[in-house]
Amino acid sequence: MAHDLQSRGKLRPVDLARGHGLSTQAVRNYEAAGILPAADRTAHGYRTYTPLHARALDAFFALLPGHGHRTATSVMRAVNEGATAEAFRLIDESHAQLLDDRRTLEAVEGALRDLGQPGTGVTAAATATPTATVTSASASAGRFVGALARELGIRPATLRKWERAGLVRPSRDPLTGYRVYGEADVRDAKLAHQLRRGGYPLARIAPVIEQVRSAGGLEPLEATLRDWHDRLSARGRALLAGAAELEAYLRAREQRA
Repeated sequence: MAHDLQSRGKLRPVDLARGHGLSTQAVRNYEAAGILPAADRTAHGYRTYTPLHARALDAFFALLPGHGHRTATSVMRAVNEGATAEAFRLIDESHAQLLDDRRTLEAVEGALRDLGQPGTGVTAAATATPTATVTSASASAGRFVGALARELGIRPATLRKWERAGLVRPSRDPLTGYRVYGEADVRDAKLAHQLRRGGYPLARIAPVIEQVRSAGGLEPLEATLRDWHDRLSARGRALLAGAAELEAYLRAREQRA
């Protein structure tokens, strides 16, 4: 958008707003948030903008899909304050998170393969659900809620929330009443944890785990993983597009300086 305005040295707020499909109030809000550099003022106190401000908006909107609003705002604010090293650090964090999410997806695919069937499937034996109760002797072979929570790096309350959502189905020790997570429960909890890290809500995780339990209908599992792959690829491309627009904005700032 900025290149369309390049021939115009001064822009009114309405010009900048219309050029980006915004309201003039939104433009003022972006300036107040540090997304835009400070506007010049006329003798009567009215704001005037330049093609550099249009470049800033281009960069911000390009950063949004890959980084999200908070990080995109922080990146632009850092650039406009001259703290480019901080902006680059924030960008690096987004790339690191994307890499971590890719590794998480690989872990999910590996976990599904480990359940017994090549690809994303599972065997019926691997998905057998635990019985409603266990003896105290057999409880020693499982994990209690605190131990499993520590192993996953989450809070016991999270496991209880997952239980209410049907993601895990721990048994109860008949003597103490404590939750006991057997081998199948631990598997379900680990898979739920990995999918949560991948950004999936509980409502979407529950059907996946149910498919793992029942060992039927592999297509939903495959569709989930394909969708995850597609979302990661889209984020990767969005980060690339955001970097290109930010580089253009940085060059424009240098030329103006």
